[in-house]
Amino acid sequence: MSELKHKRILIKFSGESVAGNDDHGIDPKILDEMASSVKSCSDIGAEIGVVIGGGNLFRGEKLNEAGMDRVAGDHMGMLATVMNGIALRDSLERAGIKTRVMSAISMSGIVEHYDRRLAIQLLSDGYVVIFTAGTGNPFFTTDTAGCLRAIEIQANLMLKATRVDGVYDSDPEINKNAHFFDSLSFDDAILKNLKVMDATALTLARDHNVPINVFNVNKTHALKSIICGEKIGTLIS
Repeated sequence: MSELKHKRILIKFSGESVAGNDDHGIDPKILDEMASSVKSCSDIGAEIGVVIGGGNLFRGEKLNEAGMDRVAGDHMGMLATVMNGIALRDSLERAGIKTRVMSAISMSGIVEHYDRRLAIQLLSDGYVVIFTAGTGNPFFTTDTAGCLRAIEIQANLMLKATRVDGVYDSDPEINKNAHFFDSLSFDDAILKNLKVMDATALTLARDHNVPINVFNVNKTHALKSIICGEKIGTLIS
């Protein structure tokens, strides 16, 4: 059995990653791959919380630019994260992992309402807990929700899964000469405006001393290797 360095973690998956090679929708194969990586961590005793975005189903800012009320758009985006959370739960349960979905917005009969104390108890009992509907408030990103939940469940580490190897000074998918950072301070990440997360999320993590590891979700065994202490991606601390 591999030795855990980080016992309790919070993983942030983007909604876009759920769509796979498509611009939108849900790719079951991608969900199964996510479930497999989560299971590999659960099998060695990690306690795992997950926050998942909704950009594969709905992006409120685009409709906001077209004239839709921002609050209405954000509420629709929150609902999209619940749909992704239910889909991920299905993949995790089919992989044999005990899973619960909690929502910051009450949805009785569909998913459970978020309860911090219950979430911590479930994590201790070996459940993977998926946190959906963001913070329950408009104007806050799912990155901020991820940092908030990581703080609330007393996670040792927050992991942000991306399509690239970590944090760069510009988009490496556009600029082949983009500079890679293997580590950063929170202040540098904020001041350099590196777009890895919004400033609210980074400030929240900094003020509560929750390190963030940004890594490539497509790299085999990366998640398990990181929680066992291997240096992969970019560590913001």
